Parts: sequence; C-alpha cells; structure tokens
Amino acid sequence: MNNNNDAVMLPLWKRFLITLVVMLVVSFIIGLLVRNALGFNLPDYVSGVIGGLSSIVTWEVLKRVRPKT
Repeated sequence: MNNNNDAVMLPLWKRFLITLVVMLVVSFIIGLLVRNALGFNLPDYVSGVIGGLSSIVTWEVLKRVRPKT
C-alpha cells in the first residue's frame, strides 16, 4: 500500500509565499467588489479577515499538494 505520510510536501517557504499572495489578492479583490457592487468602502479589517480565512483554506490545500518528481 502507498503511505501518504512518507510523501514529500511542498517546502514551507513555498507554501507560505503562495498563501501570503492569495491572502493579499483576495483581500484586495473583496474590497474592490464591495466598492463597485454596493457603492461603499469596506473597512480594511473586514477584507483582511476574509483574506485571512481564504489563506487557511489555501494552506490546507497546499499541505496536500505534492511536487512533481
């Protein structure tokens, strides 16, 4: 049987960098969408919380991604 615990994960620095980029992009896009769709500025901390929640999901997905060998 194939044991997933022995598989090589993405390096920590790559996961961190990808997660950080996703968090910043999602925060920015949410702020723009709310401003354009609803006509008011979303407080920065609210878009930051949404970006932070997206980073948790991204981190968990990246823990399951294996680099191609």
